[in-house]
Amino acid sequence: MGFVMRVCVSVKGRFHAFYLAYQLQKYGFLQKLITSYPKFETQKYGIKREKIISLFLSEVLERMWKKLPLIVKNKINTQYFFHEFFDRRVARHIPNEIDLFVAFSSNALNSISVAHQRGAKTILERGSSHIQYQYDVLVEEYSQLHLPQPTITHPRIIQKELREYEVTDFISVPSNFVKQTLMDKGIPARKIIHVPYGVNLMHFSPHKKEDGVFRILFCGNRSVRKGVIYLLQAFTELKLPNAELWFIGSQDAEIEPIIKKYASPQIYFKGPFPEFELAKYYSQCSIFCLPSLEEGLAMVIPQAMACGLPVICTTNTGGGDIVRDGQDGFVIPIRDVEALKEKILKLYEDNELREKMGRSARERVQTGYTWDDYGHRMIVEYQRILGSDKQ
Repeated sequence: MGFVMRVCVSVKGRFHAFYLAYQLQKYGFLQKLITSYPKFETQKYGIKREKIISLFLSEVLERMWKKLPLIVKNKINTQYFFHEFFDRRVARHIPNEIDLFVAFSSNALNSISVAHQRGAKTILERGSSHIQYQYDVLVEEYSQLHLPQPTITHPRIIQKELREYEVTDFISVPSNFVKQTLMDKGIPARKIIHVPYGVNLMHFSPHKKEDGVFRILFCGNRSVRKGVIYLLQAFTELKLPNAELWFIGSQDAEIEPIIKKYASPQIYFKGPFPEFELAKYYSQCSIFCLPSLEEGLAMVIPQAMACGLPVICTTNTGGGDIVRDGQDGFVIPIRDVEALKEKILKLYEDNELREKMGRSARERVQTGYTWDDYGHRMIVEYQRILGSDKQ
């Protein structure tokens, strides 16, 4: 690519930012990656040490806080503090000479202002639905489940992110679902960049399945937001012989009483595991299911597809951008237990269809949804933004 640009990426944590930074580095476009991760951990993703600015204190403080007793954490809401603390530190480390500044939502208002002062265009990465939509759907869910509603998102974070939407030049989203939630809230389509995430085919590929048990896999945090209650209900009501439901990932305390109601020798809770270990668990399962109420584009979907699993996901996972309904799996409405049961049963009873969909899913991500594909698409968008500015 003959176009020259200098890009600075900022992220509290990791998310998909390290994959983005690596792709930019590969083409010589990465000026700096600012992250709360330590340099030694960031380098594992192929980022050169000299390209990394590590604001590790942010990570240390937040992890220490998470280890405190629940009674303490419930009394003091530190969500806004941690976001603001990182953002303000980033603002002091933005390079003087950059063309583009890419930062993740809720952590960017102060740093976007500084980047604009440096003469850079800014792009806000929003990996989930519009923050107000996200908040509203979760409030509704807690009410429907008769669960005590926690402080889902600090009000000042919502205010900050809404302001970020206004001041940034562009907002990057991974799915049409997220794009639509932004547009429904009044953000013009011309301001939105839509590029779906990818998958690392070196880490995710089919392994030999060791037995004939029909297994449904869920991978992610067990929470209200992820819709695991609906999956538990569907599996329990189906009463399938020689079948298991596997959950990989951590669990929110708030959902524990509900999960206990569905205790069964056919339901297993495993992990969480490092990313490079996940493929062996995917490969011991028959289908992948993600019934989330709200996502951006869950990266576990292309991971499962790369391992040859048909996927059942909701419209609100963003999975419809990758999963072709009826070809690579099924895309169903949120909270629809009957639709979930119908699709699970269909794949349980039809081995040939299941294998066909699994092959199709694997081919789908191999030919258009790798991280290289993601990087190429994103760089084209960045060049378009800077090119139009120079015309």
